[in-house]
Amino acid sequence: MCNGLKYLLRKNQNFLLYLPNSKKNNNNISMKRLSLKISAIALLALAASCGKSGSGGQLVGEPNTMNYKPPVPLGMVYVPSGVLKMGASDEDVRGKNDALIKTAQMTGFYMDAMEISNAEYRQFTNWVRDSMAHVQLGDFRDNPDGTQRLDMSKRINWRDPDLQDQLASFFIPAEQSGWGKKELNNSTLAYHYEVFNYEDAARNPNQARTSFISKYDVKVYPDTTVWVRQFAYSYNEPIALQYNWFPAFNKYPVVGVNWNQANAFCDWRTRLWKNERERMHQYFESKFALPNEMQWEWAARGGRNEAPYPWGGPYLVNKKGCYLANFKPQRGNYAADGGLYTVPVDRYYPNDYGLYNMAGNVSEWTSSSYFTTTYQTVADINPEIEYKMRENDPQWMKRKVVRGGSWRDVAFYLQVSTRDFEYADTSKSYIGFRCIYQEIAPALTNRRELR
Repeated sequence: MCNGLKYLLRKNQNFLLYLPNSKKNNNNISMKRLSLKISAIALLALAASCGKSGSGGQLVGEPNTMNYKPPVPLGMVYVPSGVLKMGASDEDVRGKNDALIKTAQMTGFYMDAMEISNAEYRQFTNWVRDSMAHVQLGDFRDNPDGTQRLDMSKRINWRDPDLQDQLASFFIPAEQSGWGKKELNNSTLAYHYEVFNYEDAARNPNQARTSFISKYDVKVYPDTTVWVRQFAYSYNEPIALQYNWFPAFNKYPVVGVNWNQANAFCDWRTRLWKNERERMHQYFESKFALPNEMQWEWAARGGRNEAPYPWGGPYLVNKKGCYLANFKPQRGNYAADGGLYTVPVDRYYPNDYGLYNMAGNVSEWTSSSYFTTTYQTVADINPEIEYKMRENDPQWMKRKVVRGGSWRDVAFYLQVSTRDFEYADTSKSYIGFRCIYQEIAPALTNRRELR
């Protein structure tokens, strides 16, 4: 018997023994019966709590149901919180004055150490391909609540002639392929996703939540024709035919991907991560996203404020005379730096945060819209200007910031402070991307959390 129960029994006995005398026996009997009822209820409640620790009547806080250990997403490195002196680190040779110097406090985040590769993006497109096929084949499982979910566990043999007949809409007919056999029509691959706009919901609390949901259907396969269309009088057909699918290019950065496709990839990666975290009964903290312009600059600097390049500078070569990035050296000697076009995503030395190719190789999409007055307008803590594009917006409103320079750019575009833009619906052979993932609690100090 627990101590609390013994104490209540003793107290109850004393209470019954020392009841004041009454001239009316009926009143005594009634009071004794009431006392017994109260005691019985108290004994039951106390007995149920025996063996369990309580608050002792103190404010101790409600414990969480799961233990929490912040995860480190595979392939990412930590960019700590700190103070960014953003803006031009060298002369503004274009005279745009669109990157004026400003100091801002940045909150830390995780960032892909390398640009998203062809192999990683192919995992996305193959998932979209298979999920669409499962829908057409009717592969669903019943949920306990009566709803259904897509069954992705069944393997699809795309070489099976019978299956090809069932999925005829996915293929280019043999007589139209140019090879005399069926080919997968990659232009049919589309990813559907929905996004809840928290900012608009916070500003309009009286509107229905459904009014803040935006729906997107995005064609996901990279545009392989960029290698041909963007270079007049240049023979690039071999790389156009092989770059996105051939195993030799697995570790090369994905290109031919527009801003909308990069965002669709981030949503898919988030859902993949979220589903696994929930399956393991773990917390889901955040989502994968494109970095905004200032996050990208903060990460690219690697803690070297006011330096022109991720490695510091002011030179583009090391002591041995080797180039430190993949760009267009001299007067067009593309191969002088070791890469005629793009190079694998792990080439050249990383910056002090462990990030590869923050200058050169491919320019990178950010989430930010391009405005020339951004640096004069943004706040001094986690600066960002976010504009939600609409389909009927004029073309100049669809400009998205790209940073870092690429294999076909001169050295000026490699500077961490150089701003450039491209239209969101445009894909290029020299623009790729990488993702960030933010765990806000560990990032609220300048110290990196020990693991």
